[in-house]
Amino acid sequence: MPSKTSKTETRLTPGQRLSRGLKYSAVGPVDVTRGAVGLSLDGAQSSAAWLGDLYRRSRLKSQLSQELAAAQETIAQELAAAQEVVSNLPQALQKARTRRRKRPLLLAAAGLVVLAGGAVAFTIVRRSTQPDPSPLPPSVEVSPKP
Repeated sequence: MPSKTSKTETRLTPGQRLSRGLKYSAVGPVDVTRGAVGLSLDGAQSSAAWLGDLYRRSRLKSQLSQELAAAQETIAQELAAAQEVVSNLPQALQKARTRRRKRPLLLAAAGLVVLAGGAVAFTIVRRSTQPDPSPLPPSVEVSPKP
């Protein structure tokens, strides 16, 4: 009597059925074991990565605290130097007032040198941009016709 299953489906023999059942019975526990070992290894790897990050962060914090302490020390030294300069400021101003008489003459001389240099540069640039006169006679008559 014909069965109602499709023709592409093949029926298994009892021996094939037995071997398939044994195969999956044996493979099942192996797959479970492999999965459990894989999950354990992934968890261990994740924990090791977390511990590595924690160690790196703690070293970074240690370095940052050392750098902060060094920066604070540098700022304290700079502040002390600035206070010393401010305390010596009246004396420095007094010295500067005694030297003022020479300064206007020096500035005037420097201004004249800069002005003369600019004039020389201007004439050189102007001459270099003007075309040289042509040795040929003009092609158009220069004198106007009456």
